[in-house]
Amino acid sequence: MQDKIKNINTLEELQVLYTETYGKNGTMTARLKEMKNLDNDARAALNTENAALRELFKTRQTEIENAVLMAGLQKQRLDTSLNPEPENRGTLHPLTQSLSEISEILESFGYKRYTGPEIEDDWHNFTALNTPMHHPARDMQDSFFLENGKVLRTQTSAIQIRAMESDGVPIKMFGIGSTYRKEWDATHGPMFGQIEGLYIDKNITMSSLLADIRAFLSRFFGLEDVELRIRPSYFPFTDPSIEVDMKWKNDKWLELMGAGMVHPNVLRNCGINPDEYQGFAFGFGWDRLAMLKYNLPDLRDLYNNDVRWLKSAGF
Repeated sequence: MQDKIKNINTLEELQVLYTETYGKNGTMTARLKEMKNLDNDARAALNTENAALRELFKTRQTEIENAVLMAGLQKQRLDTSLNPEPENRGTLHPLTQSLSEISEILESFGYKRYTGPEIEDDWHNFTALNTPMHHPARDMQDSFFLENGKVLRTQTSAIQIRAMESDGVPIKMFGIGSTYRKEWDATHGPMFGQIEGLYIDKNITMSSLLADIRAFLSRFFGLEDVELRIRPSYFPFTDPSIEVDMKWKNDKWLELMGAGMVHPNVLRNCGINPDEYQGFAFGFGWDRLAMLKYNLPDLRDLYNNDVRWLKSAGF
């Protein structure tokens, strides 16, 4: 029987022999039924023979299956001249890439990263930032007010207030997070990512602010020479306040961020003596910087979650 099993070359033939041996009317089946009539030695011998036979069937089945597999592989040919299938590999979203790079640059300048709640109270979002009651930012048309009197954070400047309240001065930090305003067009969205930097210490000047802004923009856009245009502006939490433009391609000026020296009232609201400490603040939307860096015409493309567009744009 063992030689017969070893000489079988197909699974079909092996199955036929197995049925003849262990089927309902199989030869080994019949012998096992008579085991009760055998003495102990004969029983032990039959059990040994049965176990060896089953193992032989199993081993031969594996050998035949491996032989069939190898024969199939031998028939296959690999054409190394063919181009491989393109990899469908995921990548980081352009906003995530920009945020990571911006954070890395600011941290290398000594700024510490802070976050804060997106649902804010009036004190941290408006009052502490020297925003008067008549200011348009408090208007229902611009801000998302909640029934409990709180508001969806309109600016990450609220994080600066919390940082000064908790850590005091001197402080060099940047707040990062989502902000909410009732806007939606090619360059504005109702929710956008904002980053605001703050540096409070003794003898801080406007020249310190401009030096950090110039160094940051140079690093982020990979430009050796950054040409800036500074325009006077108004923000309730800075005095003087400025808008910063950068000369872009085709000698076009682009507005990038607002900045200024922190208003003395803001320092007082945080328990800081403005006669002893001064500082500057700056803020920008990192999605707008991503638009410029990746040459995107419409801000809304960044939030549509269209995988086809992301692939076509090279992300």
